Amino acid sequence: MSGEPPRKRPSPAVYRRRRIVLLLALVLIAGMVWLLIAQPWRGAAENRADPTPTATQAAATDLPVPGTTTPTPTPTATPTATPTPTPTRTSTSTPAPDATPTAKPCVARDITVEALTDQDTYEAGQNPQLSIRLTNNGGTDCTLNVGTSGQAFTIVSGTDVWWRSTDCQTEPSDMVVLLAAGQSVSSAAPLVWDRTRSSVSTCADSNRQNAPGGGASYHLSVEIGGIASTQSAQILLY
Repeated sequence: MSGEPPRKRPSPAVYRRRRIVLLLALVLIAGMVWLLIAQPWRGAAENRADPTPTATQAAATDLPVPGTTTPTPTPTATPTATPTPTPTRTSTSTPAPDATPTAKPCVARDITVEALTDQDTYEAGQNPQLSIRLTNNGGTDCTLNVGTSGQAFTIVSGTDVWWRSTDCQTEPSDMVVLLAAGQSVSSAAPLVWDRTRSSVSTCADSNRQNAPGGGASYHLSVEIGGIASTQSAQILLY
């Protein structure tokens, strides 16, 4: 027999620790392989891309600007991804109970139209910027044509009409939108008055009559969708 002492067998605790280390190593390797194959970060990168807003969303928050061409969206009371069912007619022409209701045209008494300017007073060389704001004060949603074909800006001094946006407007268009109850909509961008007198015969004339300054008072009135503003906005030119 050899003089070497017999080797001791590892204890069960040592075996357990070895098994745990081996299992952790296998789990780590499997996870790395899955990451290389699945590449989950691709989906996250795609989801971070900004969605492109639709024309309907833009129309719901801003009014088109006169002088620009805008599309004519089809008005719908409730946008949906599925076709709207056709109401079933009975012998008495009464719509079936499951027929989808549609919003009615806005009533003038429920709509407030306001004439807005970026300032009250303008020094020499400053041109007034004009806007419209309308609000549905009714208790129900309604539809209204807010396109440039139904917009009108008028500036007067006393009884003298100095400028109309419709005198030289080009390519007017319709835009019928759904106004939710309580919703306010404003101009997408202001319309600039160049402080001259307008007329349909002087649209291409660069030498139109300039509006007097020196503290002269002018008033802006607006109309949209056949509904006129109840109050005008004062403009002082210097």
